[in-house]
Amino acid sequence: MGAKWIKIAVLYFIIGIGFGLFMHYTIQLQWGATHAHINVVGWLSTGLIGGIYSIYPRAGNSPLGKLHFWLHQIGLPFLFIGMMMIYFNVPPVVLEIFVSGGGIAFLLSVILFVLNVFQNVHEADNK
Repeated sequence: MGAKWIKIAVLYFIIGIGFGLFMHYTIQLQWGATHAHINVVGWLSTGLIGGIYSIYPRAGNSPLGKLHFWLHQIGLPFLFIGMMMIYFNVPPVVLEIFVSGGGIAFLLSVILFVLNVFQNVHEADNK
């Protein structure tokens, strides 16, 4: 699973850089929080999780690891799209579905990650 996480992280890296360039060339700096979240949560956190799951493949391949993967990969795009919708005239219920739905899915994925690390990451596994 570690390699899947790393490949997805690289996609977020490209999106984050592209979004930053868009902000620069259009001088639309109000997107800063979304840009930062794409880079920090999408690129850095996703890549770090991929590194951890590469070092400890038992954790990445566990049922918790697989559920963590899917909640993370579904939640983040919804959250990021919702963050972009803030600057458009969308109905509040649609905005709430994207931001809260994506944010809650992401939060649950983080909780699963923490539980997974404490249950399945052991020093003896990487020796």
